[in-house]
Amino acid sequence: MPFALSPITLTSTDFAPDGVIPRDCTGEGADRSPALNWTLVPEGTQSFAIICHDPDAPLVSSNGRYGFVHWVLYNLPATVSELAAGTDLGTPGQNNFGGSGYAGPMPPEGHGTHRYYFWVLALDSDEHHSPDLTLWQFLEKVEPNIIGMNRLVGTYRREG
Repeated sequence: MPFALSPITLTSTDFAPDGVIPRDCTGEGADRSPALNWTLVPEGTQSFAIICHDPDAPLVSSNGRYGFVHWVLYNLPATVSELAAGTDLGTPGQNNFGGSGYAGPMPPEGHGTHRYYFWVLALDSDEHHSPDLTLWQFLEKVEPNIIGMNRLVGTYRREG
């Protein structure tokens, strides 16, 4: 399936669509992942993945990739339809801060408001993937298995 939005929905009790992500969920705060919930899951879903990407980050690599990856989380079973704030479920992949797991918004000072795309991917496979995959490594492995996806966009502007 090519990357196209589907009816699956992604919401958060921490911020509204296109709303401001609370400081508690950022690098300036407690840096905890937001609570997320998804519904309208495609038939045949075997597992889920969550991604958070900042396309407004002023980074472009030589291979044409842009933005900043804040979170890659996978190996979430089909029985899971929500993540509590600060979750420890799933397998964390690498973020662009050089670590694994969630690393909240923290745009460069004076760079204005950034948009953060939280994605849920529904996969028709429950294949277990090893920890610490980059976003691009993970997508290369699962792209043929994506049967649904959608996003929730939040915003954040660094204080100071």
